[in-house]
Amino acid sequence: MKTLLSLVSLFGLAMTPALHAADAPKPDARAEVIFLGPEKFTDVKDSLVDSEQGRDAILAELKGYIIDQAKRFIPPGQKLTVTITDIDMAGEFEPGRNPRLDEVRIIRDIYPPKIDLTFKLTDADGKDLAQGTRHLTDLMFMDKLLVNPNDHLRYEKALLDDWLRADFKPLK
Repeated sequence: MKTLLSLVSLFGLAMTPALHAADAPKPDARAEVIFLGPEKFTDVKDSLVDSEQGRDAILAELKGYIIDQAKRFIPPGQKLTVTITDIDMAGEFEPGRNPRLDEVRIIRDIYPPKIDLTFKLTDADGKDLAQGTRHLTDLMFMDKLLVNPNDHLRYEKALLDDWLRADFKPLK
């Protein structure tokens, strides 16, 4: 029993730095993404039946995408803080079509993607370099040639890419 307690204590001590390392910010984090009231977003779901799990997975994927893309536009030492206030994903779940289609998002040009956000770009000293509010939408979203046609968030990601290119210059 004493050996078991010693092993558990040793394992706990060994895991403590790993747990703190997971909480520590990444050294080159050029972007921070905040979702303001995601439970009130217009449409962030993966099926007709709204679920927190589905919404959280979609938001986590969009957050990761923005953070990754920021590396292409935001120079080291600067930080982009993006606060997303609403998302309406491209397409719609059309109830009554067929019970088996409850988890199929129907993409039509009358359901364009929309994202409302505010952003702030700061330098290493915290000085504001740029800020603004954007209401992103693309009525021609279905006419674009997209990089990954199998990505379920391809239209939302393309909308974010367009915004980043419009407001920030790509790094060399």
